[in-house]
Amino acid sequence: MPIPISVPSLALPEKVAIITGGGTGIGRSITLEFAKAGANIVVASRSVANLEKVVAEVHALGRGALAIQTDVSEKTDVDRMVTGTMEAFGRIDVLVNNAGVGSGIGEHGHGLGHHDPPWLIDIPEDYWDPIIAINLKGVYLCCAAAGRIMVEQRRGSIINISSRAGAAGAARPYSAAKAGVNRLTGGLARELGPYSVRVNAIAPAYTRTELGVVQRPSEVAAYDAPETVARYPLGRIAEPIDIACAALFLASDAANGITGQILNVDCGVSA
Repeated sequence: MPIPISVPSLALPEKVAIITGGGTGIGRSITLEFAKAGANIVVASRSVANLEKVVAEVHALGRGALAIQTDVSEKTDVDRMVTGTMEAFGRIDVLVNNAGVGSGIGEHGHGLGHHDPPWLIDIPEDYWDPIIAINLKGVYLCCAAAGRIMVEQRRGSIINISSRAGAAGAARPYSAAKAGVNRLTGGLARELGPYSVRVNAIAPAYTRTELGVVQRPSEVAAYDAPETVARYPLGRIAEPIDIACAALFLASDAANGITGQILNVDCGVSA
């Protein structure tokens, strides 16, 4: 759908957005920025306690909000999330696939065996499976369920939160899953483009989130270390608001001509 005016807005007036993993970190920041831009929000994650707090924050901004407990790796949960959104709001304009888990590193931030990061040959199957299930299968399930609605509407924007690890990571399940998200993004953009549904991804590097959200302890401890900062041209790692602003752009009419892209929001570390 062409942009109807010369200066499109970043506003999302009365749009309906589903944000998975919306209770903490990057997901919470995206939720609040979308609400400030005028969107009504459905936040989903496995933990209801955090979701209820975010819903209260969205209501305080004068927008509609709904919390739906969802394990994105379970099709029945994802279908219930989409059905609940349609019952509450009647449409889905934006889907942000933000739910994710970390790299499967051993306790205390150390690699399995004697390697950090762990070698693939040291990673047991029970570390591999849940990371792939949530970080990749979950994106597929959510894209399929919400995408069907968007195709019927003939409009929509899907934003997958990937990672720089998908292009440059070690041989571990997290990197493999994010590489899969990148390829899924491009392929789905081609499939859904004829229906005016855009599909893009955001690839952060280190981002300052709470311990246990995605980052492992050793990464959190390194956020402001001189050797870390020296690798980033902007002299800092990303904050959740940096990712949220990029998501707002991709969700808005300002990005009407953009689909199938992986946007690095990494303070320049991939340059």
